[in-house]
Amino acid sequence: SAVGRGPEVPFRSEAYRISAIARGKELRLTLSALDPAAAIPPQDLVFRFGMSGSFRLCPAAELPRHAHLRFLTRESPQRALCFVDPRRFGSWRLGDAWQPERGPCVVSEYQAFRENVLKNLDDRAFDKPICEVLLNQKYFNGIGNYLRAEILYRLKIPPFEKARTVLEALKDQEQERRKDLSLTLSKKVKLKQENPDLLELCHTVPMEVIMAEKQLFDPEQSDDYAAFKNWLQCYLVPGMSSLRDRSGRTIWFQGEPGPMAPKGEPRKTLRKKSPQLKADPEAPSPKVTPHALKQRRGAAANPPKAEEKEEEKEEEAEGPRKGRARGRRKATAAPALPEPEVPLRRSRRTSARRGKGETGSP
Repeated sequence: SAVGRGPEVPFRSEAYRISAIARGKELRLTLSALDPAAAIPPQDLVFRFGMSGSFRLCPAAELPRHAHLRFLTRESPQRALCFVDPRRFGSWRLGDAWQPERGPCVVSEYQAFRENVLKNLDDRAFDKPICEVLLNQKYFNGIGNYLRAEILYRLKIPPFEKARTVLEALKDQEQERRKDLSLTLSKKVKLKQENPDLLELCHTVPMEVIMAEKQLFDPEQSDDYAAFKNWLQCYLVPGMSSLRDRSGRTIWFQGEPGPMAPKGEPRKTLRKKSPQLKADPEAPSPKVTPHALKQRRGAAANPPKAEEKEEEKEEEAEGPRKGRARGRRKATAAPALPEPEVPLRRSRRTSARRGKGETGSP
């Protein structure tokens, strides 16, 4: 699209196949021409979805808003496979290379992911609280904010416990299991199923979401989104506590935060809607003073920070520095600016000039 931030895709073919493979928070598409005689080399694209990116198949004549990249079919009526990203935190780049600083995928490369974590526990990254380390894509490629909250909640692990303390215990347990000759393979599997550890939940909890429903995250599908909210046990759930970690991201939890918690009391989530009183049609309209009008405009220009805005910042923090800067500028410019306050006298003079046929500046 004209407003898409991604690079132009140089691939051109009358008939081609699209195949895909995922790794953590990235997805690689491969475009391959169907006619071998055309001698068109395949084209790879690697996508990151940000907070709101997704693919949708729809009629080409009814493209959704923010469809930044489109793959058209040859059928009639024509359809389009669109990369849709309303918030524009997503991106794509040419080539087949994954981001170099991302470790093995928690879903598709579980054993490699587990070994990568346990063999690198002497890394200074594990000096941080476990809730912060779970977002480190070098070791936990695919874990995001809601997943870390759900994983820690199920295991009753305080989010601000030191990561090395939590993970070294897993390493010791694994060594003990290997030494125990009385445990058969079936018993080991049963133990894992009944008492999964943190690394195992980093695999199984995302799999629950993937297997639940294809369109689980689509807010436009109210039933699907409701199903996802019902699946959540901790993240944004009423009664849970929340704190911001040192990166400015919000972690949701229950119970004590842990020894490495930042200063400040945890806040509880309250999602009760305040009752709205019906307006009396015969009641006189309240008098709006210039001071009250200015306060209203100021409130419109600086709305309270909702959780979605918090999540947007979190997703920006994960990308490259240049992308983050662009995202911040865009986020700042996005809200409609209030009209400037115009003194009463100046307004009257402007009206008088316009009455004489003069044109004021917009």
